[in-house]
Amino acid sequence: MHLGRYLKAAFLNRWNLLAFLGSAGFAVLSGRADVALPLVLAAEAAFLGLLGTHPKFQKYVDAQQAKQQRAQGLRTRQRTLEHITRSLPRDLLDRFESLRARCRELSQIATELKRPGMATSELPLEQFQEAGLDRLLWIHLRLLYTQFALSRFLEKTSESRIQNDIQRLEQQIEKLPPDKDSPRWKRVRRALEDNLETSRTRLANLDKARNNHQLVELEIDRLENKIRSLSEMAVNRQEPDFISSQVDDVASSMLETERTMNELQFATGLDTLENEAPELLRSKTVSVRQE
Repeated sequence: MHLGRYLKAAFLNRWNLLAFLGSAGFAVLSGRADVALPLVLAAEAAFLGLLGTHPKFQKYVDAQQAKQQRAQGLRTRQRTLEHITRSLPRDLLDRFESLRARCRELSQIATELKRPGMATSELPLEQFQEAGLDRLLWIHLRLLYTQFALSRFLEKTSESRIQNDIQRLEQQIEKLPPDKDSPRWKRVRRALEDNLETSRTRLANLDKARNNHQLVELEIDRLENKIRSLSEMAVNRQEPDFISSQVDDVASSMLETERTMNELQFATGLDTLENEAPELLRSKTVSVRQE
C-alpha cells in the first residue's frame, strides 16, 4: 500500500509528467507508435520503479505528507479556536485572557532569568516551553467551552418534566387492560415501555451531564491554580530548568482531563483534543467574539 503511494507521487511529479507526455506525444507523431509507444511505457515503468523505491524519495514523500497533515491540523485547530471564541460569553473569555496573561508573565520571568536585562516588550525567538504553555491554555479554553456547552444543555433540559413523563408512562403501563396479551395491547405495551426507557435514559444523561459540569468546573479551577503556582515558583526558585520541568509536569497531569473532554464531544461538538495546540501564548489577541 505504501509502495503504491510512492509510485503515485513519482508519476505525478511535474517533471516526470512533462517528460512522459512529451515522449508519448512524440511517439504518436513519429509514425511508428506501435514501436515507440511501448518503449516510452517501458522507460516510464523503469523510472517509476527506480524512483518509487529509492529511500531518499520515500522520505521526501513522507515528509510532504506529514507537512500536509500538519497544515490540515492547523486549519482545523484554527477553525475550532474561532468557533470557541465567538461562542463563549465575555466573562469566560476574560477569564481565559487573565490566565493567558499569567502564562506570558511566566514565560517572561524565565526569559529574564536566562538573559538578565533583556527587553521585555517581546517574547524571545527561542521557546521557553511555549508548546507546553500553549497546550495548557488550549486545554483551559476548551474546558471553558465544555462548561459553557454543558450549562446550556442543563438550562434547556427540565428534570421535572422528564420525571413527570416517567411517572405518567409508568401509570399508563399499569392501567393496561386485562387482555394485555392480545396483539393490539402488546404493541401498545412495547410503545409505552420503549418511551419509558427513553425517558429514563434522558434522566440518566441529565444526571451525568450535571456531574460532568461539576467536574469541568473543578478542572478549570485546578488548572488555573497550577498556573498561578508555576508563576510563584518561577519568582521564588529562580531556576529556568525547574520551571520548564514543572510546565511539563502540569501538562502531563491533564491527561485524564483531556480524556474527559473527548468523552463530552456529544455536548461540545469539538474535535478530539490532539497533542498540538494553536499558538495562544504569542498571539496578540485571541478573543474575537462579536457582540
